[in-house]
Amino acid sequence: MVFNSLEFLIFILLFFILWPFCRKNNNSRWILIIISSLIFYGWWDWRFLFLIVFSGVLDFFLGLQIARSKKKFAWLLISIISNLGFLSIFKYSVFFATILEDFFLLFNIKTDFISAIPEFALILPVGISFYTFKTLSYTIDVYRGKLEPSRNFLHFASFVVLFPELVAGPIIRAKDMLRQLAKYRIPNQQEVWNALKLIAFGFFQKTVIADNLSLFVDSAFESKSGFNGGIYWWVVMVAFSFQIYCDFSGYSAIARGIAKLMGYHFKMNFNHPYISKSLREFWTRWHISLSEWFRDYVYIPLGGSRKGMLFGLYALTVTMLLSGLWHGANYTYILWAMVHIFFLAIERITKWPKYFKRLNVVVTLIVFVQALFAWVFFRAESVSQAMNIFHQMLNFQELNFAFIYKFNNNLFFLAIGILIEIFIWSSKFTVTIRRLRKSPAVEIMSVILAVLCVLFLRGEGAQFIYFQF
Repeated sequence: MVFNSLEFLIFILLFFILWPFCRKNNNSRWILIIISSLIFYGWWDWRFLFLIVFSGVLDFFLGLQIARSKKKFAWLLISIISNLGFLSIFKYSVFFATILEDFFLLFNIKTDFISAIPEFALILPVGISFYTFKTLSYTIDVYRGKLEPSRNFLHFASFVVLFPELVAGPIIRAKDMLRQLAKYRIPNQQEVWNALKLIAFGFFQKTVIADNLSLFVDSAFESKSGFNGGIYWWVVMVAFSFQIYCDFSGYSAIARGIAKLMGYHFKMNFNHPYISKSLREFWTRWHISLSEWFRDYVYIPLGGSRKGMLFGLYALTVTMLLSGLWHGANYTYILWAMVHIFFLAIERITKWPKYFKRLNVVVTLIVFVQALFAWVFFRAESVSQAMNIFHQMLNFQELNFAFIYKFNNNLFFLAIGILIEIFIWSSKFTVTIRRLRKSPAVEIMSVILAVLCVLFLRGEGAQFIYFQF
């Protein structure tokens, strides 16, 4: 069940019809959340409900054991091994088998490990990377003494399966959400308005920008468009940059909006990353909940930047490589991470952005191009395809602009996405634009326009990109 579907519209209407009658009592509130969330998740494939249920039951009891046992680390280790074990089986079995096959091929030994993988492990359960990290943060925080374990299973289960962010984030932490779920609150008028804004703009990003760009981007990567050359592939990659941003940011905005209508608050997950003035800043604006998760549970425990430049680069490398693996089981995601490691390392060593403080446009463009280069590996189906795209991007011998006429309807929405980001960026430096953004009249008109665009200019309904992670 996806947000941009008729089934979800019926589902969410039924949920909010029941919500006012259930939210005042703890058990009825939690039970409604749990049942609704299991229906929402099971809509894709009910067979994988056992995974999320098992994860929730296991970490509930492990949290209690960690809190009261002297062998805290042993119980934490069980949680880590169990959660990452399931994640590895379903997400990385084929990748690990491929690595082994490639290794033996170096010695001219042909193997077939992939055929030995059980059929059920070839299916990637929706959202497994998100809820695995969510429950892991719970047991780790209990182990660190930053969180008291939940002693009511319904309370804990409602956190684990909470449907708005269940399958594509943001990754909410137990220390932020369990406290909110322990009580109910009715959102005031301003909060309802903010929720509706988030939902409207989220659907606009997803259905109007991202979905209209998907045809253009997919036709390029599936070699169906018949076009090639430098200009073409630069435009394709810019289009994909905005497609994935609007797709994922749109989902997060809708999730945050639904949570607000329930009386809960999710932290912002995207904050206009393409207007960043450094790649480091980019990672404080892109998929914020994941970046902070890796910062708190990987980068800082490895020493962060406290032990000097070399240790800092080591921690950065490990963190980004793990982030690459989290995103997908393919060599391309590792290379995506390595591109970021390379640019981040140069930035950390040279501190080059600070020498161009007066050239904000130039710095922002350089950072965007760095992210764009990395996106080539992220979107490509294989390393060879990625290298071919890089080759085409550097080929300016054929200046063929015919693709603009063929895909003008799609590229129109790319122009809209770019203009919106330029408007947001300009508000940082122009008082008039900043006041315009905050004007209630402009805000109301923007929401009305977004809703009209969703109704009349939406693209073909496509699944959210991050569902595959």
